[in-house]
Amino acid sequence: MPEQSPSLRTELQELMLVAVGAVPGALLRWQFEVLLQDRDVLVNVVGSLILGLLLGLPYRPRVQLLVGIGFCGSLTTFSSWMVSSVDLIYSGQTLAAFGLIGMTLGLGLGGAALGLWIGRRVYALAIKPSAPPR
Repeated sequence: MPEQSPSLRTELQELMLVAVGAVPGALLRWQFEVLLQDRDVLVNVVGSLILGLLLGLPYRPRVQLLVGIGFCGSLTTFSSWMVSSVDLIYSGQTLAAFGLIGMTLGLGLGGAALGLWIGRRVYALAIKPSAPPR
């Protein structure tokens, strides 16, 4: 039997979850920009940490849509990071550009790994059977 495609209602509910998550992510990104002047590295590392945390917890489709795609998708920025890197290269700061790329990749991977570890620890503690009463 062929798999049925999701109903329009289901797709609209999923779209709404992404949109609701995107608003606070975009607002936080904007505030980072206003207060810290272009801190792409910071928002990308925070987003990586949150996505790693989600990966370490049991899969929940609605949470993935709301937090993973909506919030983290609007918080993080690949394109701004690349434009900043190219801008450094065009201004003759090639070493700084590659430093920015390497630093962001390293910290992003570290953030994702830390988030994954935290998520797994939290989940392990949550399912750990409680000790019998004395």
